[in-house]
Amino acid sequence: MEIFLQRAEDTYEITGAGYGLFIALLIVSLLVACMFTGQDSKKHFSVKQLVFAAMGITLAVVTSMIKFLELPMGGSITLFSMFFVTFVGYLYGPRAGLTSAIAYGFLQLILGPYIISIPQLICDYILAFGALGLSGFFANAKHGMIKGYIAGCLGRLFFATLSGVIFFGQYAADYGMSPFAYSLSYNGIYIGAEMIFTIVIISVPAVHKALNKVKVMANENEIRERLSLV
Repeated sequence: MEIFLQRAEDTYEITGAGYGLFIALLIVSLLVACMFTGQDSKKHFSVKQLVFAAMGITLAVVTSMIKFLELPMGGSITLFSMFFVTFVGYLYGPRAGLTSAIAYGFLQLILGPYIISIPQLICDYILAFGALGLSGFFANAKHGMIKGYIAGCLGRLFFATLSGVIFFGQYAADYGMSPFAYSLSYNGIYIGAEMIFTIVIISVPAVHKALNKVKVMANENEIRERLSLV
């Protein structure tokens, strides 16, 4: 793995070959995403679905760079970045949501990695960010946008906390805490704060209505097909 990662004090930095590998994996994940939608009756993304999913991931990346608070060992409160990832799942269901969220995890790994080991990399970037795609399971539920967002955030919190217990637990003693309490507190600060702030905003009636209109636009062709079958 020294080809892809090089030691830099207490962490690792990605080498040129490493960036190539992660970009290749990102392309593969996006190609996989092209093969699936959130609807079991179809096998492929339409052009419109690809565009909306790409827009969601792009907005997530851009807003992830707008940080209100950044913690020393990774993690930050951003401008709604988690919401834009979960919104893809809300638009098109779990398969599209999960594959898009994993692709976003690869992007975050490329843009701003904090790596101490390969298992930690997988847990913090692939599993934690990928868990945001759990929102797709609430795509057709009542209040599914908010429920899906909460599910995605809690999924990310679970894997981030797990990573903290396993890979950063040694720092807990400095604060007189158990590894679990330390990790949950550390990750809960930025994930919880952003989650609450975002829920307040998307619960505003005008915002909620506008986002639901986006979902109608994103699924316009499918709605027309259903109506034609009635």
